[in-house]
Amino acid sequence: MTQPVSLRFAATDLEALPGQEGRLAVVVAPDGKLSAPARRVNRLTKGALARMVAAESWQKVKEGEVITLAFPQGLAAEALDVVVLSRRPEPALLRRTGAKLGKLLGEAGMLVLAGNLRGIEDLALGLKLRAYDYDAQKTTKATARGPVTVMAASQPETTVVDALAAGVFFTRDLVNAPANVLTTQSFSDQLEELRALGLEVEVLDEPALKDLGMGALLAVGEASVTPSKVVVMQWKGGADEAPLALIGKGVVFDTGGISLKPVGGMEDMTMDMGGAGTVAGTMKALALRKAKANVVGLVGLVENMPGGNAYRPGDVLSTMKGDTVEVISTDAEGRLVLCDVMWYAQERFKPAGMIDLCTLTGAVIIALGHEMTGTWSNHDAFCDSFLKAAAAEGEGAWRMPLAQGYDDQLKSRIADMKNLGGRPAGAVTAAQFLKRFVRDETPWIHLDIAGTASIKAGTDLAPAGATGWGVLALNRLVADRYEG
Repeated sequence: MTQPVSLRFAATDLEALPGQEGRLAVVVAPDGKLSAPARRVNRLTKGALARMVAAESWQKVKEGEVITLAFPQGLAAEALDVVVLSRRPEPALLRRTGAKLGKLLGEAGMLVLAGNLRGIEDLALGLKLRAYDYDAQKTTKATARGPVTVMAASQPETTVVDALAAGVFFTRDLVNAPANVLTTQSFSDQLEELRALGLEVEVLDEPALKDLGMGALLAVGEASVTPSKVVVMQWKGGADEAPLALIGKGVVFDTGGISLKPVGGMEDMTMDMGGAGTVAGTMKALALRKAKANVVGLVGLVENMPGGNAYRPGDVLSTMKGDTVEVISTDAEGRLVLCDVMWYAQERFKPAGMIDLCTLTGAVIIALGHEMTGTWSNHDAFCDSFLKAAAAEGEGAWRMPLAQGYDDQLKSRIADMKNLGGRPAGAVTAAQFLKRFVRDETPWIHLDIAGTASIKAGTDLAPAGATGWGVLALNRLVADRYEG
């Protein structure tokens, strides 16, 4: 796994500044007022900071900018990064600003003089999240990034920051991995390693899934040489209350099956296990910070391939629930995986709430682009709690509709339902399909992360590729709603 950079918080030591190597970052207020650490840096650099804030160009500087002075006079540091922040910035701004420092971080490390800045944990988290490179498949590795020390008036614990970064990096590594490396077997092997963190991990193999009646999930992976699996991860940090259930779609590669996808862009289907990746990263983060809540993560791991024994358009599949599904397209496979795992989760765990995550439809990208995750729910209070958590973490999510008219698009002449409702409202009909496998008493949220799990242009907090979207929001939801 890609390891997050080492981070520590420390008391301010102005005597250490002249000999500090690597990069030195200092926080300066937008009005140009210099804190005690900034004044010391100013003296060491023969008034460089004072000249900077007095210049006319400073009036155009915006909060959150980072201005770099290379090889500053009077310092051993290779660069002085001036971080423009007021004393109480919004968390999202702190993370974006920290990410700019993370992008600059080199092998010699960095010392950040934060002074009396509030919310240094958010600054540090943004830094750690952006200091990420996926080079597992490269013979030439990225330059190692050195340690980071944040000197500030207060020194919080790093446990939560470290746990969240580790969880996000785990998700990113899984989603970025190619399908010949991340098979269903190697995926489940990595999840079994989470036992070392205190998670209970159970792997259900194909005979067990057949005994349970998961005919829809098994059909999707039938033509692959890699076996289908369901992995159950339990974190028991609460009392005797029912757990929150997180369900992830783990299609390690999606060719579309017999309904073969076009060649262009098929290489991106290594990320079709993004929902399972987010569930895995969230469970790791919860275990690392020892969350005081009960959470169970379940992921369905399959590979959707063509072949002589592949399931076909026109087939009728039997689900674990007992409902039958007419296959219209074998490329609408994610919902077939999820429906069986969702039903199993409800039958076994009677969860207090259930959230499924999946890279389910291209239609959600057409609707919301790469800014927002499509969100559907049968329970207003539960959904509002999640949307509030996502907004607090800067992870965009937008609630979408459910209605009988959309459900009617799934009517089948020969089975209980079709697995595809046609082109109109494709993301909504996918949600309607899954809703048929939610018990009336189960609060449920469906998250279609097709547009947010992996972004070729990158984001403020992540380079191009996997983003780790959802780990922060789900962790916040657990903290706010389930850790009383």
